[in-house]
Amino acid sequence: AIGTSHGAFKFKPGMKPQLRFDILEEVEKRLPGFPVVLHGASSVIPEFVKMINENGGNMPDAIGIPEEMLREAARMAVCKINIDSDLRLAMTATIRKYFHDNPSHFDPRQYLKPARDAIKNMVSHKITTVLGCDGKA
Repeated sequence: AIGTSHGAFKFKPGMKPQLRFDILEEVEKRLPGFPVVLHGASSVIPEFVKMINENGGNMPDAIGIPEEMLREAARMAVCKINIDSDLRLAMTATIRKYFHDNPSHFDPRQYLKPARDAIKNMVSHKITTVLGCDGKA
């Protein structure tokens, strides 16, 4: 482990997020080309946390891995970065906001479309801007 953990509460409030890039460098040195997977690497995107909290949620201390650190890890030995919590936060935030704005709606076709769009946009951002894997599939 280099400092990641599963979930949306990776660091205590006031703690500075840190990853052990020295460990990744050592892996690259000792095992050139060895594929490393970074588990628990969600950024816990602040806009989604804010949207959740503004629409009935309670996640005031949710802190993730800054995107700059993920970008750095992607340039090193890391070939796969798992961001499941970001997916869940995008969907949850969007659905919470949808129901707040449309309290009488109940049709999943109405609230799941914006949630899917939020996930699609977030993943597209991660692929092109953060992880540097656009066009590498």
